[in-house]
Amino acid sequence: MKNNQLLPFERNRYYAGKMLTSADFQAEQNYVNNKRRFVNNMMFGSGIVCGCNVLSLDDLSILVESGMAIDNFGREIVIASSVVKKLSAIEGFDTIAGNKALLCIKYREDNVHTVYSVGYQDNKSSEYEFNRVSESYDLFLMDASNVVPRVELETELLARQSLYSDSDHRITLIVPSQIPKGKSAKVVVRIDKISSKPVTLSYESVLQVPVFTTANRSRELSLELSDINLLEGGCIEKEYWITAQDTPVDSAELVIKAGSSHLKIDGHDVDIPDVPSVKVSIVEIDTESLVTREISKLSLELRSGLNTTDYLVLACIDLVRTESAYIIDKISDGNDKRYIASPSQHFERTKLSAFFSDTPVHEEETGNTERVISEDKERGMSSNHFQIATGTLEIPLGEKPRRGDVRYSGEIMHGLGKGNVYVEIGYEQFEDDKSLGMSAKSTVYGNAELFATSNDNIPDVETAVKVLNDKGSFIVAAKIGREPEFLTLTYRWVAIRFPSGNDLGLLENNNNKSITVDTPTVILGTKDSYFFNVNFNNMEKCSVAYELTEEGSGEITAEGVYTAPAKEGVFEIRIYCVENPSVCTYAYAIVKKKGLENA
Repeated sequence: MKNNQLLPFERNRYYAGKMLTSADFQAEQNYVNNKRRFVNNMMFGSGIVCGCNVLSLDDLSILVESGMAIDNFGREIVIASSVVKKLSAIEGFDTIAGNKALLCIKYREDNVHTVYSVGYQDNKSSEYEFNRVSESYDLFLMDASNVVPRVELETELLARQSLYSDSDHRITLIVPSQIPKGKSAKVVVRIDKISSKPVTLSYESVLQVPVFTTANRSRELSLELSDINLLEGGCIEKEYWITAQDTPVDSAELVIKAGSSHLKIDGHDVDIPDVPSVKVSIVEIDTESLVTREISKLSLELRSGLNTTDYLVLACIDLVRTESAYIIDKISDGNDKRYIASPSQHFERTKLSAFFSDTPVHEEETGNTERVISEDKERGMSSNHFQIATGTLEIPLGEKPRRGDVRYSGEIMHGLGKGNVYVEIGYEQFEDDKSLGMSAKSTVYGNAELFATSNDNIPDVETAVKVLNDKGSFIVAAKIGREPEFLTLTYRWVAIRFPSGNDLGLLENNNNKSITVDTPTVILGTKDSYFFNVNFNNMEKCSVAYELTEEGSGEITAEGVYTAPAKEGVFEIRIYCVENPSVCTYAYAIVKKKGLENA
């Protein structure tokens, strides 16, 4: 269902005895949704709010990370969990003619949850109706040459003066028409290539700037661009800076000095006609207020008509193609991906911005200030220790699967790289939830048959996961118990990468001394015990100590015998040399209830 029209706003007026129909309730929903989307569009614009990163998993596949975006109509698009896709399986792949494609996303609504319509005979409607509308999204590919360019409305705050124009090039001077007194402003000389004809161009002139000073405190600005060779549609800009003086004068005219303009095309001199002056006002206002005032002048009709595409660009994908195959060469944001500066990200934005400065900073200005940040003693389950990825996978059963048959998923790239990675899978299903009055999604980890009493649709399937440590991927096998009524099994997978001591940067200045555990990751039942045996690398054997990094994560003796707690979870054990605690490593216990540890 498409709903791109937000205006006008119209809401229900309630009164005693009013008869409400489905149209009234629909109007109620439309009012709330459209008002929210209108505010989204006006206050935030369109683009990526968080996540939605696109990564290359291998030569043929991509990973789209979870995230949230707002489209050009103010509609929220949510990618609830990361998605792994082969590029050739994405809609629009067959239409890509060149070597550059854009991965796009757009908002989608689906009617779901079929229910019986009680009054269908009286209303002459269908016997069954959809009970819910599910908000989702579509991913598709587009040839980069077919993208609709984003419309940028020219503002009156920027004055543009043509310096030269012919069938091949256009040279333009761009300067603010209003400049706050005492502030600096940018002067831009822009060259646009109009034709496909290969032409080399050089331009120079002198811009006289009364009431302003240049960076070298002059009243003249030397403009120069040499040996410019652009492709059709390309452009180049060169920037200069001038500063408005604190004088009673409220305006000035910027003039190209007579006889200073010189233009060469393919080495030949070209005559340039005289150029009119550009009038600039000197105003008593701060820069932020000036810019805010100018942007706010844009009318609702103009703003609403700027960008009307119903999709957002997530990534630009460079391909290497042959007649019958392709590989992914590079993935980047490109020029068409937009981000939204969310107010909720203000703290993080300020923190990162503190590492940058718009102007050069000299050593005598900084005072060489040292800033010491205390170490975080609360280790626990911090992001420095675990890397987690998740997604879904499907295992096709084919026609007439039999008891004892084994089916396999394709090779799944988990995106955490090579090394020690643990993968857990759970069966995903929809089942009736009486508390919600609707069908709800659930995921069963372990032996799904234990829940068969509440849902007879759960398949009798035994599963196993094979992790390919050297490839950064895994494969799932499913052995069929009783004959299922399904064509495909859908699973949710969770991958956890456990770091070693080296990953945590704890082995510096120890001459490559290290300790390792025979089995750094073990799966135990509740209350089970396990002995963590330690190996010594490039060092003599020494006394080691064991400690748990989280309260309630079990018990461990001085000899290294770990006893799991009564609860499920992933628990961390730190092992270190008593004489040199910086030489250490970590072990992990994945604790599950009895009967689920082999799932």
